[in-house]
Amino acid sequence: MSTFDNPFDPARRLRSGCPCGQHASAEEHDAAMQLACAAPQDEAKRYEGVVASAVMRAVFPKEIQRRAFLKSVGASAALGVLSQFFPIKMATEVFAQGAGKLEKTDLKVGFIPITCATPIIMADPLGFYQKQGLKVDVVKTAGWAVIRDKTINKEYDAAHMLAPMPIAISLGLGSTPIPYTVPAIENINGQGITLAMKHKDRRDPKDWKGFKLAVPFDYSMHNYLLRYYLAEHGIDPDTDIQIRSVPPPEMVANLRADNIDGFLAPDNICQRAIYDGVGFMHLLSKEIWDGHPCCSFAASREFITTSPNSFAALTRAIVDATAYASKPENRKSIAEAIAPAAYLNAPPVVLEQVLTGTYADGLGNIKVDPKRVEFDPFPWQSFAVWMMTQMQRWGQIKGDVDYKGVAEQIYLAADTGKVMKEMGLTPPASAYKSFQVMGKTFDPEKPKEYLASFKIKKAT
Repeated sequence: MSTFDNPFDPARRLRSGCPCGQHASAEEHDAAMQLACAAPQDEAKRYEGVVASAVMRAVFPKEIQRRAFLKSVGASAALGVLSQFFPIKMATEVFAQGAGKLEKTDLKVGFIPITCATPIIMADPLGFYQKQGLKVDVVKTAGWAVIRDKTINKEYDAAHMLAPMPIAISLGLGSTPIPYTVPAIENINGQGITLAMKHKDRRDPKDWKGFKLAVPFDYSMHNYLLRYYLAEHGIDPDTDIQIRSVPPPEMVANLRADNIDGFLAPDNICQRAIYDGVGFMHLLSKEIWDGHPCCSFAASREFITTSPNSFAALTRAIVDATAYASKPENRKSIAEAIAPAAYLNAPPVVLEQVLTGTYADGLGNIKVDPKRVEFDPFPWQSFAVWMMTQMQRWGQIKGDVDYKGVAEQIYLAADTGKVMKEMGLTPPASAYKSFQVMGKTFDPEKPKEYLASFKIKKAT
């Protein structure tokens, strides 16, 4: 049987001999049937046949078993059964695409100086970009709006963004709608609610009416988690308090100047406020939702389309750096590497407390939580669905939302899974999973019911 023949045809043989069983040899069969054999519909079908043939050979080493299996379940069902045990579609794409020549080798990637950007930054000094044939200029940037604008204006090829930002940009929230993508999540957890020292005896959120609290950006997990936390305690975030957008590098100065009462911010900002003696850790964001996404690695769909090989190489470098950062034994060396002014411009001891999870809370206690920040690149599409429920909840988007359609256009779980497999990592079997936020279960199959369950919301 030819490598390109249909492996789900029980009348054909996978190995030597006549494919249809009516001729003494494959050569004789080919001579008789050449004009009758249909050509593959396209390249993709041809490659799919190659992969499927290889799978069938591995699963059914004996011809009689393969034929019996196909006759009993039929070709269509056979493909479905095999796909449960082997990602035929994914393997087909890998086979079809190959490595390819880089369309662009000099790239610019913007980042905000916070520990969430660790994989993007670390890929530079660790040589992961160079390993992929890339020369990447990682550019420290002042705030999220600047990151968004520079990326939209193509000054950056890709960027460190808050996980909801590519969804907002794609939907045209706060900017011109441009199709954006998330090949990888930068980090999970790694944020906290920090309050000014004067509030150390006001730990019950019910007592926070009139507070001025800061988040880094309107379209951020910080905004959604803070609103969620307050609403669960009966505080309406739109009427009982003020929420301001403040760039992370300016948050500690605003807390010191008494312009704000606290913030839900990324690290290392929380730990820097404690280090400077102006704030204390009220709680880690993982105490609201353990395992929540925060920042992402994002690129426009145009960049992916025009420079697919460069994009793939960049994604491999980011995923590789994320895998390195996820190992606890590497955290101390990472703290030293990202501390210089060109990157985070922060005391190494502050970064080490964040990355190792052994930290001072500002109230005289030393706490230990190795999962204070974690690094997991997989862009769960259920994360995107949850973010859209919160965008709706607080009036950022209105009307019906095609949750899964949007999530699957932006959060490139299949592509990241392919890269992870190429690198010897194991991606999840599905891009959707349930999780709990403050004890409430989120089912990605029922986003409308989830949204309707909240008492405090703008959405009607």
